[in-house]
Amino acid sequence: MKKFKVFSVFLILFLSIGFQQIVVAKDTPKVLLFITDGSPDLEFMLTKEVGVMKKILEQSGFKVDIATVSGESISIGSVKLDTVLKLANVNTDDYSGFILPCMAVNERDVPEMVAIVEKAVEAGKPVAAQFGGVVYLARAGVLKGKKYSLGVEADLNMAPEFKGGIYSGTGIVQDGNIITSGVCPFWSREEGLKDGTPGLTKALIEAIKAKQ
Repeated sequence: MKKFKVFSVFLILFLSIGFQQIVVAKDTPKVLLFITDGSPDLEFMLTKEVGVMKKILEQSGFKVDIATVSGESISIGSVKLDTVLKLANVNTDDYSGFILPCMAVNERDVPEMVAIVEKAVEAGKPVAAQFGGVVYLARAGVLKGKKYSLGVEADLNMAPEFKGGIYSGTGIVQDGNIITSGVCPFWSREEGLKDGTPGLTKALIEAIKAKQ
């Protein structure tokens, strides 16, 4: 009888802890991180930019989903990402914030990502982007009347989508729910400027917390 009681206590504790873990997991805020398939200098950027963003977010209690257009796993050198979402299957409502690293940029348009940025900004959710990733914010039209950061000032003849935005240098710039950084690890390496990756990620975290 005594053994049965002890077993019952352990069972109740186990079920209670398990239930709490499920609740915590369900309530864990999520951030979507978007990269393009076949990004240049892939291993360097995955290690120095995407990996840093992901680590800082996870250490701050966020779950990070990585999405690409293809949704295929990414493996190069020492970096391997098995769980990658297909961008077309992303539900904007599932995320508390969004971050687009420099390696998000692509010469061709990615309408799925542009649509996600539009919906996120319309819903008042924080969106962070770095150097090349800022291009998607411009394409979504959300930089009009907003201060933004970029590694170099945009040539409006070559990039008319930036028209109406307020260029504000290369550092971390926040204007409402839009947070931008002009210096990614690649540009930092090329130009000797301070890498904005940690600062941009931390600014996104603070913006999300302010919304909760």
